[in-house]
Amino acid sequence: MKKATLSVMAVLLMSSLLAGCGTAASSSSSANSGSGSGVKEPATITIAWLPNNSGDNEKAFREEFDQIIAKATGKKVENKLTTDYAIAISALESGDAQLGYFGPNEYIVSHAKDPKVIPLVVESGDSGTLNDALYHSRFLVKKGNEDQYKSGDSYDIDNIAGKKMSFVSTSSTSGFNMPAAAILGKFNSQDKWKSLTKDDLAQGGSGKFFSQVLFAGSHQLSLVNVLTGKSDVSAVDDLDVAQYVTLSSGKDNETGAVYTVKQGADAPFNTLAGAQFEIIKSIPVFNTPLEANSAVLSQKTLDEITQALTSDETTKDTKIFAPKGSQGSVFVQPHRFLKVDDSWYDPMRKVLGYSK
Repeated sequence: MKKATLSVMAVLLMSSLLAGCGTAASSSSSANSGSGSGVKEPATITIAWLPNNSGDNEKAFREEFDQIIAKATGKKVENKLTTDYAIAISALESGDAQLGYFGPNEYIVSHAKDPKVIPLVVESGDSGTLNDALYHSRFLVKKGNEDQYKSGDSYDIDNIAGKKMSFVSTSSTSGFNMPAAAILGKFNSQDKWKSLTKDDLAQGGSGKFFSQVLFAGSHQLSLVNVLTGKSDVSAVDDLDVAQYVTLSSGKDNETGAVYTVKQGADAPFNTLAGAQFEIIKSIPVFNTPLEANSAVLSQKTLDEITQALTSDETTKDTKIFAPKGSQGSVFVQPHRFLKVDDSWYDPMRKVLGYSK
């Protein structure tokens, strides 16, 4: 990716937040392009999936994804399905899983612990390039409650203090870390909240920023929380819930957009058809990488996987890149997989408060 394009994307990300997004943590500066011939590979490649992608409705996608990797490497492929972010991430870091599909924050933190955890590919944007390889972290409210968050002619997070807040997991990029950065950027300039930290946002109660904080465990369940009134505001990305909802008004992933749960939507939305929510703030995020632990996969195997996933054959596979809004879809048309390296996530490190 050209430096100019990286700069544009960095500006796009930074403009969504205000300056002063908290204290920087340390991150390793050394990238690792993969291990050499001394790697002792397992006979079976295990892919760890976050709770968002572990449901039965995405089983057909996972099986097709497995077959592509199995054909490319000649190895058996199995999935590690999880109900907890930490379990999935730990499996990749320990080498119990060799591949994982986790968000940018999860990747950056894992790479800082061990530079042998590397990105292989990301999903492109509609252009088929990295120029628009973005998804969105969004603050959502139940339709009908949006006027509480009015800011001039639009909406914002100015009035979320004291509310019941639903996040996904403290490890989640779009379900906690990006929303936290936005909150700190907005409120650290106020005397009352000048000492507010990301850790503070993970706890609710008397004297806290939020009256109550919920961690739903998945983006789907965080959306359920706001639709059922368990939370006033929920942090939810667009990718993991797109198959369950339709855009009813406004522009997709922009403040003021209203979405409606589809008739016949799969669980956990099967009892919520017709329920609506509205975006009060949306933040762009660099797309999620397929990560590899190069301590347990050789460069040859990593290259085989990368070449197979970035091939035209995979791009045209509708079980992998499905029409937008399809049930069970993870990746969508007209996207494709593109190879990236660690440096592509440097702008995200800046936004999230990590140094390299």
